[in-house]
Amino acid sequence: MTRLSVNINKIATLRNARGGNIPNVLKAAIDCERFGAEGITVHPRPDERHIRYQDVRDIRPVITTEFNIEGYPSESFIELVLSVTPHQVTLVPDPPNALTSNTGWNTIANKDFLKKVIARFQEHGIRTSIFVNADPLMVKHAADTGTNRIELYTEPYATHFPENPAQAIEPFVKAAEAAMEVGLGLNAGHDLNLDNLNYFARNIPNLLEVSIGHALICDALYYGLENTIQMYLRQLRF
Repeated sequence: MTRLSVNINKIATLRNARGGNIPNVLKAAIDCERFGAEGITVHPRPDERHIRYQDVRDIRPVITTEFNIEGYPSESFIELVLSVTPHQVTLVPDPPNALTSNTGWNTIANKDFLKKVIARFQEHGIRTSIFVNADPLMVKHAADTGTNRIELYTEPYATHFPENPAQAIEPFVKAAEAAMEVGLGLNAGHDLNLDNLNYFARNIPNLLEVSIGHALICDALYYGLENTIQMYLRQLRF
Protein backbone atom coordinates (compact mmCIF):
# COMPACT_ATOMS: atom_id res chain seq x y z
CA MET A 1 0.00 0.00 0.00
CA THR A 2 1.39 3.40 -1.00
CA ARG A 3 1.73 5.86 1.87
CA LEU A 4 0.78 9.53 1.57
CA SER A 5 3.28 11.99 3.04
CA VAL A 6 2.01 15.57 3.13
CA ASN A 7 4.58 18.29 2.47
CA ILE A 8 3.67 21.31 4.61
CA ASN A 9 6.13 23.81 3.12
CA LYS A 10 3.36 25.89 1.54
CA ILE A 11 1.72 26.40 4.92
CA ALA A 12 5.00 27.85 6.16
CA THR A 13 5.23 30.05 3.05
CA LEU A 14 1.84 31.56 3.88
CA ARG A 15 2.87 32.15 7.50
CA ASN A 16 6.13 33.79 6.51
CA ALA A 17 4.43 36.14 4.05
CA ARG A 18 2.76 38.01 6.92
CA GLY A 19 4.96 37.27 9.91
CA GLY A 20 3.65 35.97 13.19
CA ASN A 21 2.44 32.43 13.54
CA ILE A 22 -0.71 32.22 11.40
CA PRO A 23 -1.16 29.62 10.05
CA ASN A 24 0.52 27.64 12.77
CA VAL A 25 2.88 25.18 11.09
CA LEU A 26 3.19 22.89 14.09
CA LYS A 27 -0.59 22.62 14.40
CA ALA A 28 -0.83 21.97 10.67
CA ALA A 29 1.57 19.03 10.96
CA ILE A 30 -0.43 17.58 13.86
CA ASP A 31 -3.71 18.12 12.01
CA CYS A 32 -2.46 16.52 8.80
CA GLU A 33 -1.54 13.45 10.80
CA ARG A 34 -4.90 13.50 12.59
CA PHE A 35 -6.73 13.80 9.24
CA GLY A 36 -5.06 10.64 7.89
CA ALA A 37 -1.67 11.62 6.48
CA GLU A 38 0.75 8.73 6.82
CA GLY A 39 3.80 10.97 6.81
CA ILE A 40 4.86 14.59 7.15
CA THR A 41 7.46 16.04 4.79
CA VAL A 42 9.40 19.28 5.17
CA HIS A 43 12.03 20.83 2.93
CA PRO A 44 14.04 23.47 4.82
CA ARG A 45 16.14 25.71 2.58
CA PRO A 46 19.15 27.78 3.61
CA ASP A 47 17.21 31.07 3.45
CA GLU A 48 14.31 29.58 5.48
CA ARG A 49 11.81 31.16 3.11
CA HIS A 50 9.22 28.58 4.12
CA ILE A 51 10.02 25.82 6.61
CA ARG A 52 12.52 27.04 9.17
CA TYR A 53 15.11 24.93 10.93
CA GLN A 54 13.29 25.57 14.21
CA ASP A 55 10.05 24.27 12.65
CA VAL A 56 11.83 21.00 11.94
CA ARG A 57 12.98 20.74 15.53
CA ASP A 58 9.50 21.56 16.85
CA ILE A 59 7.65 19.07 14.64
CA ARG A 60 9.74 15.99 15.37
CA PRO A 61 8.63 15.39 18.99
CA VAL A 62 4.91 15.92 18.44
CA ILE A 63 4.05 13.73 15.47
CA THR A 64 3.80 9.98 15.63
CA THR A 65 3.69 9.20 11.93
CA GLU A 66 6.72 9.10 9.62
CA PHE A 67 8.81 12.28 9.39
CA ASN A 68 10.69 12.96 6.15
CA ILE A 69 13.17 15.82 5.77
CA GLU A 70 14.14 16.82 2.23
CA GLY A 71 17.01 19.04 1.22
CA TYR A 72 20.40 19.60 -0.29
CA PRO A 73 23.05 17.97 1.93
CA SER A 74 24.98 21.06 2.97
CA GLU A 75 26.81 20.76 6.27
CA SER A 76 24.13 22.79 8.07
CA PHE A 77 21.40 20.54 6.64
CA ILE A 78 23.28 17.41 7.64
CA GLU A 79 23.74 18.72 11.17
CA LEU A 80 20.02 19.52 11.41
CA VAL A 81 18.99 16.05 10.25
CA LEU A 82 21.42 14.30 12.58
CA SER A 83 20.16 16.33 15.54
CA VAL A 84 16.50 15.65 14.74
CA THR A 85 16.84 12.02 13.55
CA PRO A 86 13.77 11.74 11.31
CA HIS A 87 12.59 8.42 9.96
CA GLN A 88 13.78 9.37 6.47
CA VAL A 89 15.98 11.96 4.81
CA THR A 90 15.53 12.67 1.09
CA LEU A 91 18.52 14.23 -0.63
CA VAL A 92 17.83 16.64 -3.49
CA PRO A 93 20.41 18.37 -5.71
CA ASP A 94 18.89 21.87 -5.42
CA PRO A 95 21.21 24.86 -5.44
CA PRO A 96 20.46 27.36 -2.62
CA ASN A 97 18.56 29.76 -4.93
CA ALA A 98 16.31 27.15 -6.56
CA LEU A 99 12.61 28.07 -6.52
CA THR A 100 11.66 24.41 -6.26
CA SER A 101 13.17 21.02 -7.05
CA ASN A 102 13.61 20.68 -10.79
CA THR A 103 15.80 17.67 -11.48
CA GLY A 104 17.28 14.57 -9.92
CA TRP A 105 20.85 13.69 -8.99
CA ASN A 106 23.39 12.59 -11.52
CA THR A 107 24.21 9.47 -9.55
CA ILE A 108 27.33 8.78 -11.59
CA ALA A 109 29.00 12.18 -11.25
CA ASN A 110 27.96 12.57 -7.59
CA LYS A 111 28.37 8.99 -6.47
CA ASP A 112 31.31 9.45 -4.12
CA PHE A 113 29.75 12.52 -2.52
CA LEU A 114 26.42 10.77 -1.98
CA LYS A 115 28.11 7.68 -0.55
CA LYS A 116 29.78 9.72 2.18
CA VAL A 117 26.65 11.67 3.07
CA ILE A 118 24.39 8.63 3.08
CA ALA A 119 26.79 6.71 5.30
CA ARG A 120 26.63 9.49 7.90
CA PHE A 121 22.84 9.32 8.05
CA GLN A 122 22.69 5.55 8.13
CA GLU A 123 25.15 5.44 11.02
CA HIS A 124 22.40 7.18 12.98
CA GLY A 125 19.67 4.80 11.84
CA ILE A 126 18.07 7.25 9.39
CA ARG A 127 16.61 5.76 6.21
CA THR A 128 17.91 7.53 3.11
CA SER A 129 16.29 8.35 -0.22
CA ILE A 130 17.76 10.29 -3.13
CA PHE A 131 15.85 12.30 -5.73
CA VAL A 132 16.40 10.97 -9.27
CA ASN A 133 14.97 11.41 -12.73
CA ALA A 134 13.10 8.56 -14.42
CA ASP A 135 16.27 7.21 -16.00
CA PRO A 136 17.10 3.54 -15.40
CA LEU A 137 20.82 4.28 -15.65
CA MET A 138 20.63 6.87 -12.87
CA VAL A 139 18.49 4.50 -10.82
CA LYS A 140 20.96 1.63 -11.15
CA HIS A 141 23.90 3.81 -10.17
CA ALA A 142 21.89 5.13 -7.21
CA ALA A 143 22.15 1.65 -5.73
CA ASP A 144 25.94 2.05 -5.59
CA THR A 145 25.59 4.96 -3.17
CA GLY A 146 24.17 2.70 -0.47
CA THR A 147 20.83 4.51 -0.35
CA ASN A 148 17.77 2.65 0.88
CA ARG A 149 15.34 4.25 -1.55
CA ILE A 150 15.03 6.63 -4.45
CA GLU A 151 12.34 9.25 -5.06
CA LEU A 152 11.32 9.66 -8.69
CA TYR A 153 11.00 13.28 -9.82
CA THR A 154 7.51 13.25 -11.34
CA GLU A 155 7.08 16.71 -12.86
CA PRO A 156 7.66 15.41 -16.44
CA TYR A 157 4.93 12.83 -15.85
CA ALA A 158 2.51 15.50 -14.58
CA THR A 159 3.30 17.80 -17.50
CA HIS A 160 2.59 15.22 -20.20
CA PHE A 161 -0.18 13.29 -18.45
CA PRO A 162 -3.12 15.35 -19.84
CA GLU A 163 -2.16 14.72 -23.47
CA ASN A 164 -1.04 11.08 -23.28
CA PRO A 165 -1.08 9.26 -19.92
CA ALA A 166 0.40 6.02 -21.25
CA GLN A 167 3.30 7.79 -22.88
CA ALA A 168 3.85 10.03 -19.87
CA ILE A 169 4.19 7.15 -17.46
CA GLU A 170 6.29 4.82 -19.61
CA PRO A 171 9.73 6.06 -18.47
CA PHE A 172 8.59 5.94 -14.84
CA VAL A 173 7.55 2.31 -15.16
CA LYS A 174 10.98 1.49 -16.59
CA ALA A 175 12.69 3.39 -13.77
CA ALA A 176 10.56 1.59 -11.19
CA GLU A 177 11.46 -1.77 -12.70
CA ALA A 178 15.14 -0.80 -12.57
CA ALA A 179 14.75 0.05 -8.88
CA MET A 180 13.26 -3.37 -8.21
CA GLU A 181 16.15 -5.04 -10.05
CA VAL A 182 18.75 -3.39 -7.82
CA GLY A 183 16.76 -3.73 -4.60
CA LEU A 184 15.86 -0.09 -3.98
CA GLY A 185 12.65 1.07 -2.32
CA LEU A 186 10.64 3.52 -4.39
CA ASN A 187 9.09 6.89 -3.52
CA ALA A 188 7.78 9.57 -5.87
CA GLY A 189 6.86 13.22 -5.80
CA HIS A 190 6.51 16.61 -7.49
CA ASP A 191 3.33 17.87 -9.17
CA LEU A 192 1.29 14.77 -8.40
CA ASN A 193 -2.35 15.79 -7.90
CA LEU A 194 -5.94 14.55 -7.81
CA ASP A 195 -6.02 14.24 -11.60
CA ASN A 196 -2.88 12.18 -12.16
CA LEU A 197 -2.14 10.39 -8.86
CA ASN A 198 -4.39 7.36 -9.21
CA TYR A 199 -3.11 6.49 -12.69
CA PHE A 200 0.47 6.84 -11.49
CA ALA A 201 -0.02 4.67 -8.41
CA ARG A 202 -1.86 1.98 -10.36
CA ASN A 203 0.88 1.64 -12.93
CA ILE A 204 4.09 2.00 -10.91
CA PRO A 205 5.21 -1.26 -9.30
CA ASN A 206 6.38 -1.30 -5.69
CA LEU A 207 5.51 2.35 -5.01
CA LEU A 208 6.02 2.79 -1.27
CA GLU A 209 5.37 6.49 -0.74
CA VAL A 210 4.29 9.68 -2.49
CA SER A 211 5.15 13.11 -1.13
CA ILE A 212 2.64 15.81 -2.10
CA GLY A 213 2.56 19.41 -1.01
CA HIS A 214 1.76 22.20 -3.45
CA ALA A 215 -1.27 20.63 -5.14
CA LEU A 216 -2.68 19.23 -1.90
CA ILE A 217 -2.46 22.54 -0.03
CA CYS A 218 -3.98 24.38 -3.02
CA ASP A 219 -6.86 21.88 -3.12
CA ALA A 220 -7.36 22.39 0.62
CA LEU A 221 -8.28 26.03 -0.03
CA TYR A 222 -11.42 24.77 -1.77
CA TYR A 223 -12.14 21.42 -0.11
CA GLY A 224 -10.73 21.89 3.40
CA LEU A 225 -7.59 20.19 4.69
CA GLU A 226 -9.21 17.12 6.24
CA ASN A 227 -11.40 16.41 3.23
CA THR A 228 -8.50 16.98 0.83
CA ILE A 229 -6.21 14.53 2.60
CA GLN A 230 -8.98 11.93 2.48
CA MET A 231 -9.48 12.63 -1.25
CA TYR A 232 -5.79 11.99 -1.90
CA LEU A 233 -5.82 8.84 0.19
CA ARG A 234 -8.71 7.52 -1.88
CA GLN A 235 -6.59 7.92 -5.01
CA LEU A 236 -4.10 5.49 -3.46
CA ARG A 237 -6.61 2.87 -2.29
CA PHE A 238 -7.61 0.44 -5.03
